[in-house]
Amino acid sequence: MSTIQEQTAVPLFEEIVNRYHKRSASDVEEGESIDLRRARQSAFEKFRLSGFPTIRQEDWKYTNLNRFLKEEYAVGGSAFAEASADNAVVAKGSDIRSAKGLPAATVIPGLDACRVVLVNGVWDGEVGGGPLPRGLQIMRVAEAVLDPNLVGYFENGKWGNLAFPNLNTAFFKDGLLMKVDGAIDKPLHIVHYFTADRNVLVQPRHLWVIGANAQMTVLETVHSASGGARVLVNSLTEIIAHRDSRIDHMLIQSAEAGVRLVNHTTVRQKKQSLYNNYTFTFPGAELVRNDLQLRLEEDHTETHLYGLYLTSGQQLVDNHTLVDHQKPNCFSNELYKGVLLERSTGVFNGKVYVHQDAQKTNAFQQNNNLVISKQATIDSKPELEIFADDVKCSHGSTVGQFSEDALFYLRARGIGEEAAKAMLITAFAFDVTEKIKAEAIEKYINQLISQHIPASNG
Repeated sequence: MSTIQEQTAVPLFEEIVNRYHKRSASDVEEGESIDLRRARQSAFEKFRLSGFPTIRQEDWKYTNLNRFLKEEYAVGGSAFAEASADNAVVAKGSDIRSAKGLPAATVIPGLDACRVVLVNGVWDGEVGGGPLPRGLQIMRVAEAVLDPNLVGYFENGKWGNLAFPNLNTAFFKDGLLMKVDGAIDKPLHIVHYFTADRNVLVQPRHLWVIGANAQMTVLETVHSASGGARVLVNSLTEIIAHRDSRIDHMLIQSAEAGVRLVNHTTVRQKKQSLYNNYTFTFPGAELVRNDLQLRLEEDHTETHLYGLYLTSGQQLVDNHTLVDHQKPNCFSNELYKGVLLERSTGVFNGKVYVHQDAQKTNAFQQNNNLVISKQATIDSKPELEIFADDVKCSHGSTVGQFSEDALFYLRARGIGEEAAKAMLITAFAFDVTEKIKAEAIEKYINQLISQHIPASNG
């Protein structure tokens, strides 16, 4: 664990501590519950004692944050208030979209979905693509924490000593709350758009409650226009999947350079629920850290995790997963694939934890990597920790380069070397992309893959 003395050398740590202690009454929403304020205080104290993670911690052994924390960042209760000098414009999501415009890539051609845009974690209340289906409710977290029927979700300090979730809990002001009741046929597309004209720390907090027997497909896409400023995003999402529910959750990360994404997602699954996760990370953001934790809290739950990361430049992409089997007769399957270009670094750390009570667990995990450049690196660490004796569990990891036989086969048929490499990369990724059942989303992802395959690597 890092010491307070070490952390004082990090400008952001000092700014966070000073900002918290100097908060005025206006920094706390009127009507915020005492329990929530206590949860914030507890979370802040845990963060203050632990500080930012260092490579001496096992879960951060291969991800050194020092170079990303050297700059100074503005820290505040409101993401919008710190994101621009022109608060009057930033306070309205629709205004900032019309003034600066969203990238064309935020629209997925042919996708029939309801669409909401969060600018620096704040939703302006507008819904595109038609009205929300019956049984789907969304609202701002800033409003939810003032609702006695909803605030309980935010009042529990349940993040242990995890630095970034505790930091988020201490400072979050807004985000998106989603409640689902019934089978929703139309997907929800959540666009996360980050922008700033000076370095800023943005901390959205999201909560999804999937009711019993409910079904939902959610697509999240991450974009940015930082304009040279550094945007550090510390996002926290909690998903509660109740009995017999099903949620298909897709995340496409394609933010620009200058953005640093730290994304923590916890999924709590109840009896006979099904959760499918698809995470795609593309070149752009200098740092991407995805912490995905699945807690199978009741029997006969099922989980599928699929990931694809395509890295370039000096990008660092770190995928950490935890599948926590707590009860018997549950199934989990995990497949992550990486394609590493130029001087980029990939990290995969997946743990499957099987409790003593979780008999008859089936759990499978695989991480495969294609390292194209001699300067690229991958650190892969799949783990199994099993305390039950009647289980079927396996894990594996591979690291390789292009097959010379496959390249020769394609080139002998008149296909150029770079076109042949592009075909092999697409084929390598197919095991993940073909899992997507929405044709428009699959096509969009394949286009992103083609777009980021360079003419040459070395």
